[in-house]
Amino acid sequence: MAAWLGWLVAALLLYIALLAVIMLMEHRKPAQMTAWLLIALLIPYLGFFAYFMLGRDFRIRRMTKRFEKRIRYDSAASSYFSHNQIHRMEDVGNDQLAEQKNLFGLLSRLTPFAITTGNQSEVLTNGEAAFEAILNALDKARHHIHLDYYTIRDDGIGRRFLRTLIRKAREGVEVRLVYDGIGSLHLSENYLTELHASGVQTSCFLPPRFAFYERRLNYRNHRKIVVVDGVVGFLGGINIGDEYLGKDKRLGFWRDTHLKLQGNAVHDLQRLFLNDWTFASKERLEEQKYMPKHASSGKESVLIVPSEPGRNDQKILDVTFAAINAAKSRICISTPYFIPDPSLVMALRTAAQSGVDVKIIIPGIADTKLILLATLSYVQDMLDGGVKIYRYRKGFIHAKVMIIDRMLVSIGTANMDMRSLYSNFELNAMLFDTDAIDRLFTDFQEDLNNSHQVHAQQFTKRPWKQKAAESLIHMLSPLL
Repeated sequence: MAAWLGWLVAALLLYIALLAVIMLMEHRKPAQMTAWLLIALLIPYLGFFAYFMLGRDFRIRRMTKRFEKRIRYDSAASSYFSHNQIHRMEDVGNDQLAEQKNLFGLLSRLTPFAITTGNQSEVLTNGEAAFEAILNALDKARHHIHLDYYTIRDDGIGRRFLRTLIRKAREGVEVRLVYDGIGSLHLSENYLTELHASGVQTSCFLPPRFAFYERRLNYRNHRKIVVVDGVVGFLGGINIGDEYLGKDKRLGFWRDTHLKLQGNAVHDLQRLFLNDWTFASKERLEEQKYMPKHASSGKESVLIVPSEPGRNDQKILDVTFAAINAAKSRICISTPYFIPDPSLVMALRTAAQSGVDVKIIIPGIADTKLILLATLSYVQDMLDGGVKIYRYRKGFIHAKVMIIDRMLVSIGTANMDMRSLYSNFELNAMLFDTDAIDRLFTDFQEDLNNSHQVHAQQFTKRPWKQKAAESLIHMLSPLL
């Protein structure tokens, strides 16, 4: 009996020590700490093993610092383009931003890239427009094609990309493709073999087996980057798959937003691709070879905002928080996954309570039921704070757009959730041109017409089972 009690006491002390480790490592992120403690309580020891494998990579900060150092070094080396960088807020060309000294200071200093001028943007609404624009650009490539995607599928549109890349590689164009190990987990070997046979170079970003052993399974490259000849670039929410064309029978119409860029901002997209390529393939390419002078006559100001995992690398979160706090009249957000950081919850509620018109569009139907429950678990708090919530009903909304007054708009790959904000490699572009802002606001208004507003009185009447499920998932939501 004494021996048995001794083992029991030892196991209990070990369990308490493991809980203390989670609290120590996650004390800066209370939401994540609560979620991991709940898992550890529900599944003792196995919960800590899950945390050890997924929750905290003790080397992630060192890895992401290497990313940032390389970006900074190459940006400094490319002083050739520095005259196109904006250092005075009066030069951005937006009167409302010119009144926001603090916000402009943050935008100027926070990211590895500066606000650039000499850009031209084109908003691509939905998969049809985005795929046609990208494929047309690929057809015109003469020197190189660089693609960086989270998900690539071997389906109808995936085969169109395959044929185009093979043809361009056989024409002598350098073609490189980075794909995420988890997002493209089901990409067939035959697809890759066909690419390699034609001379296309591919590299997998953190392959699942390597990521598991290195405890980096939770850190995914969620970026979508296309750069053609260093002069045309694309980014946004659209991966390569038939579902983005509305061919998923359950989800139906797929609403998304992508962006085509020409001008100096393309050089920053190129740097991000080269950075990801170096990390995934261990091959470092000569930057200047892929940074040609461009002929863009655009006059738009654009800021590329990358974000990586790590305590001090949530640049998209910092910029989003600052932009929300700077709003004076309207905040319009479209996001497929709404699992906001506590700071964003407070910022949105405070903005609404101070008289700013805050509207958020979330899916009516979702690609993942668990994520939908997590999203709905935040709705009551938003409604109580005066935020207006709308659920899209035409199909599935996957657009990741935030509009602040007529001051700026953010488009990119980052969802309004803690996975995007803390764990993924993400990419957003901030536009300051009022024509582009007005265009995206028109799209937002159209999405509102295809949505229904969630009213507090009605929302509180949902079944108690759903409320209970939402409450449980809410505690786990920082990990989803």
